[in-house]
Amino acid sequence: MRSTRRTRPAGQPPGRRRYSHYNRAVKNLGILLSGRGSNFAAIADSIGAGRISNARIAVVISNRNDAPGLEVARQLGLNALAIPSRGKPREEHDREVVAALRDHKVDLVCLAGYMRLLSPWFVQQFPAKVLNIHPSLLPAFPGLEAQQQAFAYGVKVSGCTVHLVDEELDHGAIIVQKTVAVLDSDDERTLAARILEQEHIAYTEAINIVLDGKFEIAGRRVVKGQGAIVKGEGSEVRLQK
Repeated sequence: MRSTRRTRPAGQPPGRRRYSHYNRAVKNLGILLSGRGSNFAAIADSIGAGRISNARIAVVISNRNDAPGLEVARQLGLNALAIPSRGKPREEHDREVVAALRDHKVDLVCLAGYMRLLSPWFVQQFPAKVLNIHPSLLPAFPGLEAQQQAFAYGVKVSGCTVHLVDEELDHGAIIVQKTVAVLDSDDERTLAARILEQEHIAYTEAINIVLDGKFEIAGRRVVKGQGAIVKGEGSEVRLQK
């Protein structure tokens, strides 16, 4: 992927970066996971049921050889790859993963329980095209064991967040959030189970929004609109494959 500077079109405000729009052709999803991949299975089910249209899962990649999600992928007849991360510097491993994603012509990367923090280099290879799901209402309770954090803190409402991935942990612009009431009868297990149900719904919605391409990112806000524009400083940069 390379960038080329273009003259700003007449009538377009300065200080925006415009990303190439997704069209209605079938788009290739790349799934990254480290465990059982319940959100991956939900994405596959949504594609099969037509809730996500014009998309296919091109490859499922794990950083662990023994990840149960890889076997699920194989049972579904999908390409499943293990690219072990143990003992490798983060960017070295990321370069191997990106090479595999490019080999499978992936348009959108979906993290589904991927227990690795992506390097800035990785994120730069897929600008505004990497999604993650987190089991809390970000920015509350980032990091590991978010459901347990929320329960221990005593919140009355929790939920999940699908966001674009940037260089920081659980930080990128929010695409979709779903709320889950914390019941007096809840424990950590029952709360986590109800949040997971909403995760499966939220991820499908977020993928459809991003694949449709009609949204703007203004600071931390994702706003549905007529085209995919990221507001920032400097002249327009159009990214090309």
